[in-house]
Amino acid sequence: MFTVLMVEDNLTFRQSLGEILRVRFPEVRVLEAGDGTEAFGVIRSERVDLVLMDIRLPGENGLELTKKIKRDHKGLHVIIVTNHDLPEYREAAFRYGADHYVDKNSATCEEIAGLVQSVLQQGTQ
Repeated sequence: MFTVLMVEDNLTFRQSLGEILRVRFPEVRVLEAGDGTEAFGVIRSERVDLVLMDIRLPGENGLELTKKIKRDHKGLHVIIVTNHDLPEYREAAFRYGADHYVDKNSATCEEIAGLVQSVLQQGTQ
């Protein structure tokens, strides 16, 4: 089973996106974490295929978390989903191994679901 982990401290956004993903991809397991510590606990205990990662999180930021995840779990896809669409964040995200970078202000939840679909299709080929 394909598993998506959403790492997002904004509970409303996390719940909304989670609901869209659960409805659109009933065969996908959607897990949630509100910060990096919780995210690492999930990654250590569960098989995760894709992480949707916010940048601004309590404690460690999503860019550093992405770097650690990609170092320890090379095949794990990471999509940065953030309100901070600044060139320096975008460059750092890709330098730290993110596979995609999405601005919450310009992308819809459906567009994010489309990216999930593309990663899902790559994983099943």
